Amino acid sequence: MPGPLLETLRGANLAQRPIWLMRQAGRYLPEYRALRAEKGGFLALVYDSEAAAEITVQPLRRFGFDGAILFSDILIVPYAMGQDLQFLAGEGPHLSPRLLDKALESLVAAPERLSPIYDTVARVKGLISPQTTLLGFAGSPWTVATYMVAGEGSRDHHDTRALAYRDPSAFQAIIDAITDVTIEYLAGQVEAGAEGLQLFDSWAGSLAPAEFERWVIAPNAKIAAEMQRRYPHVPVIGFPKGAGEKLAAYARETGVNAVGVDETIDPVWAARELPAGLPVQGNLDPLLLLAGGADLEKQTHRVLKAFADRPHVFNLGHGIGQHTPIEHVEELLKIVRGWSRD
Repeated sequence: MPGPLLETLRGANLAQRPIWLMRQAGRYLPEYRALRAEKGGFLALVYDSEAAAEITVQPLRRFGFDGAILFSDILIVPYAMGQDLQFLAGEGPHLSPRLLDKALESLVAAPERLSPIYDTVARVKGLISPQTTLLGFAGSPWTVATYMVAGEGSRDHHDTRALAYRDPSAFQAIIDAITDVTIEYLAGQVEAGAEGLQLFDSWAGSLAPAEFERWVIAPNAKIAAEMQRRYPHVPVIGFPKGAGEKLAAYARETGVNAVGVDETIDPVWAARELPAGLPVQGNLDPLLLLAGGADLEKQTHRVLKAFADRPHVFNLGHGIGQHTPIEHVEELLKIVRGWSRD
């Protein structure tokens, strides 16, 4: 019998909504901070499968979420494609060589860098209840490409967008390469025990409509189709953050099994415009969870009510912030668990 999260992602409109939170394993938890202080830097944690599995299950022990999300990072794919990856204190991730400076063909693939992630998935599977759905994930090709091209994060992704306009064939080759590795990476996660998958497109909102079609919708459609061909029982959640009104086209054209809705989108609009019966996930503002107070209950109920007529996984519109009080998360869970669409 699948757990409520997996049932919902497969299309069941349950009276009580399953809940998990993006970045639910992280720095807002004292147990995470203690383990990170003991083990060292972020990448060291990701590649210590025992520690990464422990981090994945920490929020389940504390809150009883309906889903476990693999503790890893979207930049594991470029790392496996041959770029060097470092997380520098106060600066975020750095990849080298940048694809602004070097050709894609110059990278020497290192697929063995994916194996510890599969080990983490298998360890988590052995630690959690059958009613808790284990989610694997990967970054979507456009978002991953922005880091591979520029070597680091940026506000407007100027270098990557300019390259895509200047030399679309070269950029297409980058997208295609990321897509192919991502398919195999997600397949490895499923083989290790993942029951659902999420595609994070954190920077989808930086693209014009035609570019969104080419660099977001097309590669995600290819990934979703291949995952569904190989593993028809494993739902794929697409999360194109910042997509705005383009979200409806994304939902129709990618063929994902469920769509994540960020906090900038009115849930009433999303419920009306997204394909009928398509499961949705979201979309409470993470800053509202940080702030707490009376509006937390009000807006949580608004989200729940807006999506009452379709399958709905309650989540945030993006990742939980590191300074979010534990008691606010507890209050959110109380609200969601106490609500029923009946």
